[in-house]
Amino acid sequence: MPGFVLQLLSLLWAAAEMNTQIRSSCFVPSAQQPAVHSIQALMESSVTSSGFPNPSVLIAMNLAGALSLEAQTLLTAKLIASDTNDLTLGQLALSIMALTSSCRDPGNRVSLLQRQMETWAPSSPNAEASSFYGPSLAVLALCQKNPAAALPIAARFAKSLLANTSPFNVDTGAIATLALTCMYNKIPIGSEEGYRALFGQVLKSTVEDISLRINDRGIIGDIYSTGLAMQALSVTPVQPNKAWDCQKTMDTMLTEIKEGKFHNPMSIAQILPSLKGKTYLDVPHVICSPDHEVQPTLPSHPSPGPTSASNITVMYTINNQLRGVELLFNVTMDVSVKGGLALLVVLEEAQRKSPMFKFETTMTSWGLVVSSINNIAENVNHKTYWQFLSGRAPLKEGVADYIPFNQEHITANFTQY
Repeated sequence: MPGFVLQLLSLLWAAAEMNTQIRSSCFVPSAQQPAVHSIQALMESSVTSSGFPNPSVLIAMNLAGALSLEAQTLLTAKLIASDTNDLTLGQLALSIMALTSSCRDPGNRVSLLQRQMETWAPSSPNAEASSFYGPSLAVLALCQKNPAAALPIAARFAKSLLANTSPFNVDTGAIATLALTCMYNKIPIGSEEGYRALFGQVLKSTVEDISLRINDRGIIGDIYSTGLAMQALSVTPVQPNKAWDCQKTMDTMLTEIKEGKFHNPMSIAQILPSLKGKTYLDVPHVICSPDHEVQPTLPSHPSPGPTSASNITVMYTINNQLRGVELLFNVTMDVSVKGGLALLVVLEEAQRKSPMFKFETTMTSWGLVVSSINNIAENVNHKTYWQFLSGRAPLKEGVADYIPFNQEHITANFTQY
């Protein structure tokens, strides 16, 4: 191909990449900025010397501009020192992106992730859609470090997505869109056009599915999926048939923030980049200035003072009806606790009153997750877990975040996905 044609194509593709960065732009009005600062300060306050080193929090902090230099330094150091042996694909990819956004060398993490993705394959043609979440992050991280080496991995991943028949998942679709947008924008000059056609085909499918999850208020999936979906829709080179009103989504999310819906550090980490006009595609472009003094910003509105909360009664049911599990049960207890406390307190009170309600938790990037009740533990191989419901509706927050109301019926149901 003549040199001037290659040069022209290079310029066009660079322009297309720039276009994706500014398309569907929306902004936080100046009057709403204090609310954004408030949740960012809350997220950064979760960084402690004994806490879980959450790479998503560091990515969000670096993309937004850290308010606390101390928290940023501590979390970076903890991630550098963390053991990579037991990390999942997604955790390993996020740690690479977090260190990259901190202008730190991820070390052997990149080669380790590449080796794992070279042998990755979905468990079946109808593998759970969420099982593509970690590999999507892996493709994104590898694209940002070495797109040429990532190209065959991304192609195999894209073909697996096309072949999958499981119901769509907004979070997974959003990360897959970001990963394949990165690859689409970085296909080396001279590589076969089949790559561009393949990635474009998958992007058309994922973006269309995301757009079908936009409700009348602008929420995409649910409020905790919306942040990632906003990132995806703002950069994709393939636009959905259904127009997306970014500002409407932004305004609705700001309302949800003011109503106190975002207090889990992970949920804040996923919405914060969009609030700051950034996406995960900006990770390699963060400018680090170690000599810059960062002044912590405190929440602009005072926290409400302690109130004298009255007791509430919560009906709490534990249920296991899965055949093949040794102990079947369906037991309900009325639990009385102070109003305004997290569901975790209800579980602790039920356990105090009856050994039948014994439970165990596991710490994840989203906080505490109940992994076992009445000695029945979740099992990845059997695809089982404990799902919490209010009435018949699954809870969208974890047990350490959800606040039950009086006479609410909470069920912990041992479920197979």
